[in-house]
Amino acid sequence: MYNPSDEQERHVSSCGQGVARTAAIVGLLLALSAGPRAQTAPAVVGPEVGSLVVVGGGVGDFGILQRFLELAGGPDAPIVVIPTAGGDQSYDQSYPGLQAFRALGATDLVVLHTTDRNAADTEAFVAPLRRAHGVWLSGGRQWRLADAYVDTLAHEALRDVLRRGGVVGGSSAGATILGSYLARGDTASNTVMMGDHVVGFGFLRDTAIDQHLLRRNRQFDLIEVVEAHPELLGIGLDEDTAIVVQGDEFEVIGESYVAIYDHARQLDSGGRFYFLGAGDRFDLRARRAFRTGQDPGPSSRVVDRPWPR
Repeated sequence: MYNPSDEQERHVSSCGQGVARTAAIVGLLLALSAGPRAQTAPAVVGPEVGSLVVVGGGVGDFGILQRFLELAGGPDAPIVVIPTAGGDQSYDQSYPGLQAFRALGATDLVVLHTTDRNAADTEAFVAPLRRAHGVWLSGGRQWRLADAYVDTLAHEALRDVLRRGGVVGGSSAGATILGSYLARGDTASNTVMMGDHVVGFGFLRDTAIDQHLLRRNRQFDLIEVVEAHPELLGIGLDEDTAIVVQGDEFEVIGESYVAIYDHARQLDSGGRFYFLGAGDRFDLRARRAFRTGQDPGPSSRVVDRPWPR
């Protein structure tokens, strides 16, 4: 028997299904039209939140430290300085590495140091990191930082500084430790590129970072590392030069150059690295250099061609 209410229910159901299909199609079209730049995918190389300031040593350019302080929130922001790479048994508030920060007006500075992993794994030790807006890792030998802090509570507390939107920076050894692969991490000599310590903090994933690049004629040294580990991006920084990393992009600041070593790309002449200067930017996810404006910049001679075996 024909029942008008049955027909009405079928009509409502059909309309509902049609609306759902239309909504799904519209949603798909919107997603496609948004393109990759409009997606809010999490960072896959750099920190999802917060900033890194990675310096090639020297730090005679106070503009780099000024940028670090600005990212931390200004001169009154709580800053922790970790001098452990320097190799002394103890450090206190008279540490000379604080002078540059004081010259820039920093008022809340704490020196934090240990060589004891057990101490670095305690809440008492990491208490200054819990309130820090910025952390600076000074130079020396990067394996000392790895020995003291990698995979400890202090290591995780450094990640938390980034998660809170703070900044972690480092110069020389303090720069190299920020990568995932620890170049020059050998305890016997800093001329050994792949030594007895190879694990860094990993704040820049799948990277190997070198420093003092041109000043010490090191521009060819990262080739060995990237040849052995083609998945790594090599980043070499000269003195008084830094990259400021936010998400999956960095900007070059300072006075000299940054070299990029990407196993999947080379110069059209066959060179295995290329240089970026102040103002140049780099997409860490796509591994592409670019500049704002019409100047194609350093990427104009970079070709998609793997390194020869």
